[in-house]
Amino acid sequence: MHKRVKGLAKAAAVIAAASMMMAGCTAGGGGGTGAEGSPDSGELSFVYMGDADQQKAFNALFAEFNKEYPDIKLKAVGIPSGNWATFSTTVATRLAGGQKIDIIQVATEGQRLFASKGILTDLAPYIEQDQDVVDDYWSDISPNLQKFNEEFASGPDGETVFIPGGFNTMAMYLNTSVFDKAGVPIPEDGNWTWDEFVAAGKQIKEKTGAYLTGAGSGYFVDVMPWLTTNGASTFNEDWTKPTYNTGEAVESAEFARSLVEMGLAPKPGGQFDGNTAFKQDKLATLNGGRWPVLGIRDMDMVDKTVVVNWPTQTTNGSPVGWDAWNITKNSENKQAAWTFIKFLMSSEAGEYFAEIGGTIVPARESVANSPAFTDNAPEGTVRLSEAMSFATPIPSIDQGAESQKVIEEAWATIIAGQGEAQKTLDAAQAELESLVGE
Repeated sequence: MHKRVKGLAKAAAVIAAASMMMAGCTAGGGGGTGAEGSPDSGELSFVYMGDADQQKAFNALFAEFNKEYPDIKLKAVGIPSGNWATFSTTVATRLAGGQKIDIIQVATEGQRLFASKGILTDLAPYIEQDQDVVDDYWSDISPNLQKFNEEFASGPDGETVFIPGGFNTMAMYLNTSVFDKAGVPIPEDGNWTWDEFVAAGKQIKEKTGAYLTGAGSGYFVDVMPWLTTNGASTFNEDWTKPTYNTGEAVESAEFARSLVEMGLAPKPGGQFDGNTAFKQDKLATLNGGRWPVLGIRDMDMVDKTVVVNWPTQTTNGSPVGWDAWNITKNSENKQAAWTFIKFLMSSEAGEYFAEIGGTIVPARESVANSPAFTDNAPEGTVRLSEAMSFATPIPSIDQGAESQKVIEEAWATIIAGQGEAQKTLDAAQAELESLVGE
């Protein structure tokens, strides 16, 4: 989730076409909103973005669902798109082509896009139908997750069209072997400052020769963590105005560049392999959400790794993105679709998905604090869930592909030492302002 996003503008156009197609379909009486189906039988199609590893985990989860609901024939289609824009375009194209899709799993980057086009069902009647189930779910997830879902993923008239699911925040995975060899203590409470981070890096470099961290320009994994831990972001709170050239943002970019200049991060653009370096004690930290755990397990590094919060300049910070589920308006099996969404909301499904290797943090806090999530995972893993309390939704405007390109190119220019931070971010700010004004 939250990998590089391309083509959201194209996705918007295709989704608009899909909306028109679906509206025409409803007017003509076929596949209209009156088709409800049965809650425990029928065919159901569910599409999600997933590579081979993710599809394996999803398929196991779907098998669990069918144990309880054997008469719902679930056709789950994983689209290994690599990014959410490509996924959104693919799904929208299929909808526009008349393909029946009952549920679409959408990440933050595409939720506003899908919600704004009027192709998703208002979930209010289904929530009311099972209010106790939904209330139980709301009471077990971060209030921020529910709040973000309302603010950034509501329908055109404010209706609830998504139920939020698992999420990813950003943290650092510390190689305790490297820290021990260098005589650098692990932050006991999981918190440390930028200055403490640099001091640790210098000592690690001197004692072991290892790099402190990688140097990338990914929007979610590289840019936003440094911005949010300095009280900055790429856009304001409602994503209506870019804020990429504030003093805090400039300071963040300069700090990221300084890590390269000090030799604490490898020069950008090379063939540096983070996982291999981490395994060989040539890298002190890996950065990521939940997904690095799979690699750490494969490297047999679980017991040698500790998860801590991202270093701070002014305050704890992290970007966050989350999955969400919906029911399309042209679904002819809305009741069965709601049954599946209720299953996904359950503790049992959350625990099962966490145990089999899900790459997201479970939405239910009871699951995120349970052995299902913390077993066979580095010490401090619960900090990924706790980070939701101070996280910032990854800004995802309608022109998401274009804005992300601007943001990442500017950051890459700065950390490569090819542009002064203030001037580079001023130029990027101007481009972002033009995108918002479109």
